[in-house]
Amino acid sequence: MTSDRKAPESAFAWVWLPGEIEPVVAGRITMDGGRYIFNYGASYLERKNSIPLYDPELPLKRGRIDPLPNMEVASCLRDSSPDAWGRRVIINRLVGPNAAGQGAGELNELTYLLESGSDRIGALDFQHAASEYVPRTSVQASYRELLEAADRVEKGLRLTPALDQAIHHGTSIGGARPKSLIDDDGRKLIAKFSSSKDVYSVVKAEFMAMRLAALCGLSVAPVSIFEAAGKNVLLIERFDRVKTDGNWQRRAMVSALTILELDEMEARYASYEDLAERIRHRFTDPKETLRELYRRICFNVLCGNTDDHARNHAAFWDGKMLTLTPAYDICPQGRAGNEATQAMLIKGESRMSTLATCLSASADFHLSEDEATAIIEGQLDTVAQNWAQSALRRR
Repeated sequence: MTSDRKAPESAFAWVWLPGEIEPVVAGRITMDGGRYIFNYGASYLERKNSIPLYDPELPLKRGRIDPLPNMEVASCLRDSSPDAWGRRVIINRLVGPNAAGQGAGELNELTYLLESGSDRIGALDFQHAASEYVPRTSVQASYRELLEAADRVEKGLRLTPALDQAIHHGTSIGGARPKSLIDDDGRKLIAKFSSSKDVYSVVKAEFMAMRLAALCGLSVAPVSIFEAAGKNVLLIERFDRVKTDGNWQRRAMVSALTILELDEMEARYASYEDLAERIRHRFTDPKETLRELYRRICFNVLCGNTDDHARNHAAFWDGKMLTLTPAYDICPQGRAGNEATQAMLIKGESRMSTLATCLSASADFHLSEDEATAIIEGQLDTVAQNWAQSALRRR
């Protein structure tokens, strides 16, 4: 970290409550011996419409709330923190390009929460103060400028102030690939860019997979694709924002990793079986949700998306119940051999990317083998009939 900056020791969490268009301060995050402690503010607890940021992790109560024993920070707060790409952009700005060994290790989780853009996924944001909400915004930039900024970050080159402002808006999003948040014609979008390291158009593959998933009857985020500066740009419509009378409401969300009460280092233990169990007890419309999740597992196997880790599944949180969000980040992955494995366990200790593994898990989703077979056969037929057309579509 640059010599004139110190890692912050506390931050205030602000939240957009259900149906509201302005945030309120919810509480304070404080470092204590390498862990991040949360305390709700008295004014928040006294509100009639206050909700827990996520229960059972941060229940509405007075006093200190420690993270779960296996975590350094409450996972519902970590969900709102930037991931690999956003962290690279922040490190580029605060420490400089090629920052390994030059102070990047001194940046803590509060740094990433406070330095990332305010229009982050979900209903939280983070501030230095509890008295006034000051959003961190960025200038509107052309797609060419955003592509240039992303390319410079990937190459380890310092950004100009203008390019830094252009790319800053996307620092709060998860994932490892170059991306930014876009406000366009009354819509809020995520733009994903081609990477200089791509050997094929990864964003075009994701566009095709998302379109085919929708044709297979899955609930997915709407997507479109176009070309800028000779590169494909994928646009995904955000489902965590609701426009009402010209104002934006924010929908609270948590990842499957949070729902499963797992830390980042425990992600390999994430299991669809365990998630199905949570769905049966904590989700709205559990029967249809189980069927929808099963469809997604089968489609991931069919299209070759093995990056189905627990942060690539999420649910809306209304303070009492969870509701599965539309699917996102369905992107076929390159395969080196004849066998592949999913990021999450499907049945028992098996994560093999085979339809036989999917069929073996059908009972966990309250499906008979015949019902599961019908789902798989339907997806196979739909993909076969629409593959060529999907390759030509732009939206």
